[in-house]
Amino acid sequence: MTERTGRRLVLGLLALDGVMLSGLAGPTDLLRVAQKLAELQDPDTDLQLQASLISARGASHLHCSSGLRIDGLGCLPGDPDVLLVPAMMHGGADDLIDKLDDLQPEVELIRGMQQRGVRIASACSGAFLLAEAGLLDGRRATTSWWLDAVFQERYPKVEVDIQKMIVEDGPITTSGATTAVLSYVLRLVAQVAGEELAQQTARILLLDPDRQSQAPYISQALRQKPRHSLGERIETLLQQSLDQPLSVAGLAEKAGTSERSLLRHFRAQFGVTPQEHIQRLRVERAKALLETTRLSFDEIVERCGYSDSASFRKLFKRATTLTPSDYRERFRLRAH
Repeated sequence: MTERTGRRLVLGLLALDGVMLSGLAGPTDLLRVAQKLAELQDPDTDLQLQASLISARGASHLHCSSGLRIDGLGCLPGDPDVLLVPAMMHGGADDLIDKLDDLQPEVELIRGMQQRGVRIASACSGAFLLAEAGLLDGRRATTSWWLDAVFQERYPKVEVDIQKMIVEDGPITTSGATTAVLSYVLRLVAQVAGEELAQQTARILLLDPDRQSQAPYISQALRQKPRHSLGERIETLLQQSLDQPLSVAGLAEKAGTSERSLLRHFRAQFGVTPQEHIQRLRVERAKALLETTRLSFDEIVERCGYSDSASFRKLFKRATTLTPSDYRERFRLRAH
């Protein structure tokens, strides 16, 4: 008979006014489902999976982004095993940055817990609070793909891997949006209670724990970008010329700037060269055409400024992790 060892996980959820309800309810419900499955399999199980809201301000309630009020915030007798910083609803990057100025008590709580050995994790925009606390300097991290450019500009010391759903770097974990953080909580269940219970929980909740990349979901049109007049001019020029040959010299001339300034701009705003950014935009156009038209792939390639379908197919798969045909089948707009 296996000796029982007192398996336990306390997941602390940082209470933030304006938090998305799914960021609190999703991890809580997942742990409850896992706990119930364990108890059905073994009524005498020693497993304890618990989620608890933690306020940095001693508050007894919070208001979610939907306006729903959650009462009963309590104080844990000690630190949680893991502190999860959920996503906040906001009206864009500027609004999110403004909110950070009012969250210093939360930033201090995050920093203090990390110094006391608590593992720290975040979902989506929660990564901004971890970065504000200095926890991500020199570390690898991710956030929701549409906040990538703004995050990189504000926190240049962080090595951002935006294609990853989840990035674990030592005791710090960052993840993309809501379903990505559920995959992280599944990992916690697996660590404490075993892979079998985590897999069973994933099946019950229809979660795909094998998803590793945000790449298929990235839309350049929806990405929040730092506002620069030069950047806006360049983006307009690129969108108008994607089906034409483009060079750094020609783009700089059209934008009214030097090649050196153009290269510096792309490195600062996107972390890539102009040619790499142009490739991203061409893939983005191909994605839109695959989703919304019946054009053949060769026709799409031509509209994206390429003449070699085979090389563009390789570029597309490298950028999205899917073949063009698989992407069309998964994301095309279907008639109702």
